Amino acid sequence: MATQKFMGRGQLIDRLTAQIGNRATAIEVLQKRGHLEADGKTLTKSGAARNAMTAEERAKDRAATKTGKPASSFTYNPKTNTARKK
Repeated sequence: MATQKFMGRGQLIDRLTAQIGNRATAIEVLQKRGHLEADGKTLTKSGAARNAMTAEERAKDRAATKTGKPASSFTYNPKTNTARKK
């Protein structure tokens, strides 16, 4: 799986590019989410925070935000890039 190469910190754009299959589309998605500035190169404050996380941390953060539970109460599945309650 191509996205497995981009699991670490600082790989937000590369990971999304691998997931989507097109860098321009990945940049557009990140701009719409508010993680990249209009120039397509500069991370916003929230984008820098997401970029500083690993794929696991982002998945747990998504689950925690959705449920209101702490991120530590989730386990990560790298094959599906999802977090489930322990």
